[in-house]
Amino acid sequence: MSKRPPTNDEAPFNVSRRTFLKTVGVGAAATGLVTPAPRAADAAVLGPDAVPLRLSVNGATRTVTVEPRVTLLRALRNHLGMTGAKEVCERGACGGCTVLFDGEPICACLMLAVDAVGHEITTVEGLGTPEKLSPVQATFAECDAFQCGFCTPGFVVASTALLGKNPHPSLEEIKAGLAGNLCRCGTYSRIFEAVAKTAERKG
Repeated sequence: MSKRPPTNDEAPFNVSRRTFLKTVGVGAAATGLVTPAPRAADAAVLGPDAVPLRLSVNGATRTVTVEPRVTLLRALRNHLGMTGAKEVCERGACGGCTVLFDGEPICACLMLAVDAVGHEITTVEGLGTPEKLSPVQATFAECDAFQCGFCTPGFVVASTALLGKNPHPSLEEIKAGLAGNLCRCGTYSRIFEAVAKTAERKG
């Protein structure tokens, strides 16, 4: 009668010294791969207390004194009075806090204010004024592309960035370009119409 093979629980622990040393060596090498590089001797260390930061916002240099953990969104809203960018999800999922970072749309809730030093930040306040609306702002108002208006600043900034890159987008390109912004009122059709109309008027 044949003997059944041992199960995993019953199998003898049979690892040679050579195999063991190889395994330990590979593990040590893998650990070394994720070890952070040593900090450069002249690298600046900020915090934990508040530090002054010079930010370029809407073409002007502004100084804020904040802890290094403060996001760009909170620096703009709480320290500079730029309340157009809205604090909603705080995880980059809704687009309510969209600003332009060197011309590119970003979620200000996902960036630290300290990381914005040396870059140009444009908020919705920098695109136009009530007396002189930007082309996107004007067509949003004309097309009634809002209900509660809470998400509107983010959509205006994102739409401005989209038209800056693609002056004549198709409807599908408009939808794709604004996919990171959410309207809880569901006014998407009018928002898309406003962006398309702005593009038409650019000629």
